[in-house]
Amino acid sequence: MATSAAASSFPSYLVPAHASRRSGARPARAAAEGVMDVVSEAELREKGFMGMRKTKLVCTVGPACVDALPALARGGMGVARVNLCHGGRDWHRAAMREVRRLNDEEGFCVSLMVDTEGSQLLFADHGGAASVKAEDCSEWLFTSKKTDKAHPFTMHVNFDKFSEGILVGDELVIDGGMATFQVTEKIGSDLRCKCTDPGLLLPRAKLSFWRDGKLVERNFGLPTLSTKDWADIEFGITEGVDCIALSFVKDANDIKSLKTYLSRRSLEHIKIFAKIESLESLKNLKDIIEASDGVMVARGDLGVQVPLEQIPAIQEAIVELCRNLNKPVIVASQLLESMVEYPTPTRAEVADVSEAVRQYADAIMLSAESAIGAYPEKALSVLRAASERMESWSREENMQRLLPQYQLAIALPDRISEQICSSAVEMANNLAVDAIFVYTKHGHMASLLSRNRPNPPIFAFTDDANTRKSMNLYWGVIPLQLPLLNSMDDNFKQTIKLLKSKGSVKPGDSVLVVADSDLNQLCAAATSSVYQSIQVRLVD
Repeated sequence: MATSAAASSFPSYLVPAHASRRSGARPARAAAEGVMDVVSEAELREKGFMGMRKTKLVCTVGPACVDALPALARGGMGVARVNLCHGGRDWHRAAMREVRRLNDEEGFCVSLMVDTEGSQLLFADHGGAASVKAEDCSEWLFTSKKTDKAHPFTMHVNFDKFSEGILVGDELVIDGGMATFQVTEKIGSDLRCKCTDPGLLLPRAKLSFWRDGKLVERNFGLPTLSTKDWADIEFGITEGVDCIALSFVKDANDIKSLKTYLSRRSLEHIKIFAKIESLESLKNLKDIIEASDGVMVARGDLGVQVPLEQIPAIQEAIVELCRNLNKPVIVASQLLESMVEYPTPTRAEVADVSEAVRQYADAIMLSAESAIGAYPEKALSVLRAASERMESWSREENMQRLLPQYQLAIALPDRISEQICSSAVEMANNLAVDAIFVYTKHGHMASLLSRNRPNPPIFAFTDDANTRKSMNLYWGVIPLQLPLLNSMDDNFKQTIKLLKSKGSVKPGDSVLVVADSDLNQLCAAATSSVYQSIQVRLVD
């Protein structure tokens, strides 16, 4: 270990001079290697190292926010999620290409994520464009028979065998409790039901069946990835996605089969996130997390199959397990649900967001709030403000010291990397350094540093564009792309020169520097040894 000396809902500093550019020549600054993304650069200049937000923000792209994508990018959107369950190819393609344009022409670093639909979800549709009210004691028919037009008091279910194993007297719950019915009669494969808890029936309403207070579990033998899902994956690959969120994962094999498919096509850089949204996924949780590149806690669909009062404890357990296993985790669904219609959230929703941040989730996600809501930019600004405040409180209370350490590695070189990063974070916090720099080929040590949730931000430098995008969901990591040199000292000098030119660092700033083992192998190529090191540097 060596030590040496060396205006709107968006703050004004997030509105770069070229923010209104929509076409024309590509600015030279945007694609230049080594340039920090414009949001991080402006945030650092305005707030300093310790003021930089650590929790990443994910926005679901939908009709409400396509035109707002530049504003959302300025507001801190780090990942744009396109749910392939909704909309058509042309619309999906246009949204994804707009995100890429923002990265290429306007200096942002926004990763692209797509969701598969999955084949395990039962949903029903009343055939109309808007919601329909189910009144108390009204009689409804749930059928899988196809029809060209809507019929009153009829819900069309997407699966022919949806009523198999269902008994008269069972409860049919819509969207986790939006409305409840009791099965009064089975007519072939159809169900006649009486409304016992009135409520709204939305298009594509999710169904679950309950008996004696427990979910009726049924296995229809359907694959996790349907024919449509495979077509959607091919489309996403063509459009250059960075992440695929796999819906209704049952076990680790679902993840492994998709990873094998991508590996055969040399597409390992596309990361697979497992959506935890069913009882089956909870039963195989650890194996699924270990097999995946990350996890999304899909609380909306999970709440259809799990009693509502269990969701908070399940969320906290998943977030903690993901951090222990060094896998990024996104907390999703209904964070600011009221902002679909209203310009301000409820105080309970803000508390929910803050709790996810307090638990050290890597990212929090807007779903309907940004996809179809009336106030996507305001919803994002609430996420950002709540995240920043809770992170500040956690630092003030020194909450990081309470995080348990869970040993991952078995082989000695991996254990060394793990200990180097744990020690580096402890040093960074104790010495109150301004920033951590890590030079990495594949992002592994950046993830290990992030796992320890340090107080200072982590600047991760890589020479690989795909690695940069993959680090976009690591808590507290600001990824930058630049050529890596064969000397840790030369890397540090070129980095400081770059950041000085942007006014991002000043003399006297202290930086803790860590080199990735992969990079060190390059540095040590001329010798017979491979080393890892931590250095503390002062900016001259």
